[in-house]
Amino acid sequence: MKTIERPSVCTYDCPDTCSLSVVVADERIVKVKGSKANPFTDGVICDKVAHDTAAMVHGPLRLLQPMKRTGPKGSGRFERISWEAALDAIYERTRAVIDRWGPQAVMPLNYAGPHGMLAYDSMSLRFFHQLGATHLSRRPLCGGIRAEAWSGTYGAVPGIPPEMAEDAKLIVVWGNNATACNLHLVRCMSRAKKKGARVVVIDPKRIKVAEQADLHLALKPGTDVLLAFAVAVELERTGAIDLRFVADNVLGYDAYMARAREWPPERAAAECGLAVGDIRRFAQWIAESEPVVLSIGNGLERCRTGGSGIRAAIAIPALAGKLGAKGGIVLGAGNAFPKTMAKLQRPDLAPAGTRTLNILDIGRHLADDDLDLPLRALFIYNHNPVVVHPDQNRMKRGLAREDVFAVGIEVVMTDSMAYCDILLPAATHFEIDDLYGAYGQHWLQRAAPVIPLQGEAVANTEVFRRLAARFGFDDPCFLASDAELMDEAIDPTDPRLDGFAPSRIPTDRALAMNAPDGKPFVLFDNIRPATPSGKVELASDTLAGRWGAAQRLPGWRALASSEPLMLITPASDRRISSSFGGLHLPQGAPPLLMHPADAANRGLKDGQQVRVWNALGEVVLPLEITDMVRPGVVSSEKGA
Repeated sequence: MKTIERPSVCTYDCPDTCSLSVVVADERIVKVKGSKANPFTDGVICDKVAHDTAAMVHGPLRLLQPMKRTGPKGSGRFERISWEAALDAIYERTRAVIDRWGPQAVMPLNYAGPHGMLAYDSMSLRFFHQLGATHLSRRPLCGGIRAEAWSGTYGAVPGIPPEMAEDAKLIVVWGNNATACNLHLVRCMSRAKKKGARVVVIDPKRIKVAEQADLHLALKPGTDVLLAFAVAVELERTGAIDLRFVADNVLGYDAYMARAREWPPERAAAECGLAVGDIRRFAQWIAESEPVVLSIGNGLERCRTGGSGIRAAIAIPALAGKLGAKGGIVLGAGNAFPKTMAKLQRPDLAPAGTRTLNILDIGRHLADDDLDLPLRALFIYNHNPVVVHPDQNRMKRGLAREDVFAVGIEVVMTDSMAYCDILLPAATHFEIDDLYGAYGQHWLQRAAPVIPLQGEAVANTEVFRRLAARFGFDDPCFLASDAELMDEAIDPTDPRLDGFAPSRIPTDRALAMNAPDGKPFVLFDNIRPATPSGKVELASDTLAGRWGAAQRLPGWRALASSEPLMLITPASDRRISSSFGGLHLPQGAPPLLMHPADAANRGLKDGQQVRVWNALGEVVLPLEITDMVRPGVVSSEKGA
C-alpha cells in the first residue's frame, strides 16, 4: 500500500493547536503524527488525536449525506435526501418562521467544535447577519470569563508565550489540567524542573500534573479568589510587594489590598480547606523566585466567582513585580494575531437593534418559552449542546419541541443531531482549507486538504454559501472563496506574514507572532498593558461599566446550595469536550471519583453504578473511590 504524508493542523478546542503530519493511503487517513512545522508542538501530539482520528473521519458515525427526520425528535431516525431537497426544506420552514415571528425568531446555536477561522464562524455569520437572526453570545460557555478578567486587568494584549516556562524558576499551574489539555506546557515544565525549577499546582483534584508538583494546593472549588487574596496579604506582611513597580505600573492597589486584607492566610485557609503553612510557603516561593511563570486554565471560571478568582490570581505577579524579565503570565495568546474579524464576519450586515441572547440561557428560553419573541428556528453547528450545556434537562426538553425547527450541520451523528429536522453533512478539517490562530500559543498556521471531501459533505463555508444562494442573498460577499475568506481573516500587511498573503502561508511551517522588535511578547519588556490607564488595573472601571459597580474589584460570595457535594469536570485525555466521545462508548462512561469518607457515609462501594444529579441534569456513572479528590468534592471528566 503506497502512502503519502501531508501537513495539517489540529482544529480541536485545545490551546496547543498542534501541527500534524497525516499519513494517507488511497485517499484515506491511516495515521496521524505530530510534525515539527510548529516549533512549540515540535512533533508531539496527544493520544486521542493520534489514535482516534481515522475512526472519526471514516467511521460509522460519520454523516455523509443530507438527511430528513422521520421519527420523533431525539429518536435518531432519519432518511437520506438530496442537497436540493434539504435546502428547499430549510428555506421553506425558516421562511415560515420569519413570516410569522420575524427574523429574530431564528438563531445560530454554535460554539467551538473546530478552531479554524473559516470553519469556526465566517460565511456562517455573514449569513445570519444578513438574515437578521438573533445574535448569540457564546463566550459565557467557556473562556469568556477568563478573557474578560484578563482584558479588564491587562487589556487586549498577549501574555508571554508558553515556551518561556522552560526558563522559569517557579511555575504555577492554576486550574489547568495541563497533561490532558495543555500537553506542551507540561513538556516545558518538565524541562524547567530538570534545571531546578519548582512547580506549584492549584486544583481541587490531584490531577496528573500535580504528581510532578513540589506543592499541590487542593483547595475547595470556587475559593481561588480567597487563596489569591491571602497570598497578596502574605506578600505584604513579609515586605515582598514590589512597591516601586506598583507605584509606576499598577492602578487600584490601595482599594485592592483593602479588599484582600479581609482574607489573611489564617481565615482563607479555613475557607479554602488548606494548611496555613502551605499558603505561606506558596507566597514565599513567589517572593524569592525569578522568573515566575503563571498558567491559568479555564477551571477557575466555572463557579460563581470565577472571574474574580482569575483577576486575583493574575494580580499576584504585578504585586510581586514578577513581570518583564522577572516573569509573566501565559494568557491572552489570541491577542498576538492580526485578526480582522469584522472583514471576515461582516457584522455590518446585521440590522441595528438586533437582540443578543446568552448561550447559557438557551435551554431555558426553548423549554420555558420565556421570551416575548420566541425562538422557533435553530441552526446547530460546531456544537453539541445536549452534552455540553450545563442546563441539560431544559435543553433536551426545548430541542424536543415540534414547533422549534432545527437544522444540524455536523461531521458525525451526536446526541444533539438526533433532535434536528434536517441534517447537513460537514467536512472535517482534513478535507478543507483553513487558517489557525491559537488561544494558548503564538504561532499562525494554515492547512490545506489532505483527503478529498467525503461523501456529500462540504466545508461549513460552502454550506452557508448554498444557504445564502437559496435564500436569495446577492451581496458579493456570499460568493467569496475560501482563499478570499482567509485573506479577509488576517491583515495581509502585517510584516510577520513574511510577505505571504494569508491564503498562501506555507502549510509546512508556522509563522511566529512576535512583538514589533521581533522577540516574543513580554509585558513590561516590549509591550505595555492596553488598559485605559496603560497600567495593570487591579480595580477596573472598564469591568464595572460592563458588568456593574460590584465588579470594580474582585470579590467572593459563598456558595449557597442544599446539595451535599460539589462536582468538578476536568478535561479528558480521551475526548475534547464531546469530540471523540462517541468512539469510546464500548469502553463505558468515565468514572465518578469520590473520596473514601464520602463513599463510606453513603454506603457505596468501588465499581458500583451511581446516579449523580441535581435540578439541571443527571447521569449514571461507575464509582471510583479514591483520595485524588478531597472530601465533599466529586469529579468526572467532561464530554462523555
